[in-house]
Amino acid sequence: MKIHAALMLKAPRAGTVKTRLAASVGDARAVAIYKQLAEHQIRQIPPGWQCSVHFAPAGAGREMQEWLAGLVPPGTTFFPQCEGDLGVRMCQAVNTEFLRGAGAVALIGGDCPGLVTAVLADVQNASTVADVVVVPATDGGYVLLLLKNNHPGLFHQISWSTDKVLSQTLAAARKAGITVCMLEELTDVDDVNDLTTSEKIFDGLPTFKGHRL
Repeated sequence: MKIHAALMLKAPRAGTVKTRLAASVGDARAVAIYKQLAEHQIRQIPPGWQCSVHFAPAGAGREMQEWLAGLVPPGTTFFPQCEGDLGVRMCQAVNTEFLRGAGAVALIGGDCPGLVTAVLADVQNASTVADVVVVPATDGGYVLLLLKNNHPGLFHQISWSTDKVLSQTLAAARKAGITVCMLEELTDVDDVNDLTTSEKIFDGLPTFKGHRL
């Protein structure tokens, strides 16, 4: 099964990325941490997966390609995210990937240092027994959502950026009769507390050592 990793990324601009983290560590440091997290995530994409970057804002295409040149796998494509809330934007990304011939689409952000290649291999294995695979986040959301078919209902009427995201998504899946496999939850880095929680993971990633608290 051909898996397309759809990376949902923002241009690394001060005041627009990791704003909760920036409140504690400053804009420049928050941007540096965001870039390192995203670059780390790209390096974890398993061989054989196709990769695309769905970026915001829509006019940042050249900026994103210059930033990620040499990091993304060969053949990676770049698409601007549409206007709308996160659900609308992820739904568009999923539609785009299935139209491109994906057998499954894995929606991934760029801020979870624990979402490593071995976990992504577990995701691929789990996709053989369920319609949807979820890697939950400790904050009540998720850090990865893999879909083997287009299920737009999983993105509608979700309270994004709250601790209800996962529970509402699972409720929508149950209502639609969609089978779900959930893997072990991981921590994504949204604020300074998450950064502290992730220190053990950072210890194994030399590029993060300068950002320890």
